Amino acid sequence: MSARSEALNILYRIMHDDGYASLIMRESKIKKEEMASVTNIVYGVLRNYTYLEYQWRKYAKRTKLKTALAIDIAVFEMFFTNEKEYAILNEVHDLVNTHDQSFVNAILRKVQANGLQTTEVKEILYSHPKWIIDMWNAHYGEETTLKILEADQKIPKVYGRINPLKITKEQLMNDPSIHFINEESFTMHQSILASDYFKNGQVLIQNPASILPVKYLDVKEGMQVLDICAAPGGKTQLISSYMQNTGKVIACDLYEHRCQLIDQLMKKCGNTNVETKVNDATKVSFEEESFDRILCDVPCSGLGDLSHKPEIRYHLKPENIDEIIHTQKKILEISSSYLKKGGILVYSTCTLNKKENSGQIKNFLKEHPEFTCIEERTVFPFEEHYDGFYIAKLTKNQE
Repeated sequence: MSARSEALNILYRIMHDDGYASLIMRESKIKKEEMASVTNIVYGVLRNYTYLEYQWRKYAKRTKLKTALAIDIAVFEMFFTNEKEYAILNEVHDLVNTHDQSFVNAILRKVQANGLQTTEVKEILYSHPKWIIDMWNAHYGEETTLKILEADQKIPKVYGRINPLKITKEQLMNDPSIHFINEESFTMHQSILASDYFKNGQVLIQNPASILPVKYLDVKEGMQVLDICAAPGGKTQLISSYMQNTGKVIACDLYEHRCQLIDQLMKKCGNTNVETKVNDATKVSFEEESFDRILCDVPCSGLGDLSHKPEIRYHLKPENIDEIIHTQKKILEISSSYLKKGGILVYSTCTLNKKENSGQIKNFLKEHPEFTCIEERTVFPFEEHYDGFYIAKLTKNQE
């Protein structure tokens, strides 16, 4: 199967079944030599989906999804890659049914003749639903929104993070392919995932923004720490490492198989003070005031991560947000009861939506005067090295 055919099948599952690109690609048996091409096509089409459709939909309003996606792939390669146009037009025939070939060819000839059509309509140009753009305009202003949109369309860098239990920054700095951006995070000229460092648990793949909640948690050796929504375990691993494998970290997830992923990561990375627990975070599961630190990295709409997960923008609907906010509120409410007086609770999301972020904290503090917000921060994806993130650091007052 060619890279284009593989990409088409993956895109169909994403758009037809509301699937997630990373999971579907992991399940697909993609040849090693075709992985880069498939990845480029899948994510390129997803990031530019609405804009690609804008190039040709005027010629064919009603088209079967798989045929439409084949056209999208061809248009993407025509305008966003260095592929030769004659090769694109020839090979798109292999992606569609025989009786659709002349129809698809006619559309692509028109698109080719007209060139890339631009527009000032942001939801088309940046392939973001209007309701998301309107929400960001209201929450952050038009200037910031435009910068978010531009950042979401870029191919994101992959960042590594050292595992201090197994390797030091000084040791890694001897490798000329590695470039550190701070004390813990780095980029690598080759694939981090394919490196021996990753295979040996010396480094993990983690965006610098997702390290911030752990920094704000300010853990100390010997503490009792709860990571209430822990999978896949990157933050848990860092918490445990900062504690030098002392005390205890309870890492929870709703599903057994995700807890097993955490266990596997801890074993690989040499973390010995982590205990996983299958747990519904919306229900009381622990004694009151039993933890020194609590991380609530809650489920969210994921709108800070749209360069990595562009499909979210097409799957998510406004009505989903209310359900998410309700779940977040329950998790924060219940988790807060587990915190000792004088302890720290960090609430974090990877989304850009004030209702899920500062609005959630504002409402919580109104109902819980025994808590104080020490610090909060919104990180935007246009800030160098960062995905979009929100962090609030709360403490439970002594009296």
